[in-house]
Amino acid sequence: MKKNNNIISQKNLMLKTLVMPSKKNVNGNIFGGWIMSQMDIGGAILAKEISGNKVSTVHVNYITFLQPISSGDLVFCYAKCIKIGNSSMTIQIEMWTKKVSKKNFGAYFCVAKSIFIYVALDLNGKPKNLPNMCII
Repeated sequence: MKKNNNIISQKNLMLKTLVMPSKKNVNGNIFGGWIMSQMDIGGAILAKEISGNKVSTVHVNYITFLQPISSGDLVFCYAKCIKIGNSSMTIQIEMWTKKVSKKNFGAYFCVAKSIFIYVALDLNGKPKNLPNMCII
């Protein structure tokens, strides 16, 4: 899959990690729940940077798993804010992998796409209004 230059940039890189063998499912691929958790963490980092506050995941519009991830792959989580509401932020997230094994060494693949919605929280855990801002 061709890189989506709207989201794939250093400024949108939220997480980068090496996938360990302990994350495998019964089929030998990386467990989808682990992938979802990494996407949630990456999106929350961006939401926290935007809001300057604690945030909570309130909705996942969708997650599409495009290709399996193998143990030993490098994974990259990219996130971009596509909408800001009163207290909510809609974040587009893509997970990419870089093969570091002999087969396909150095190849990049988009392995999952999603849309998460986060809400900014005040000190009491209640939704907090975001300052007026624009999405660049």
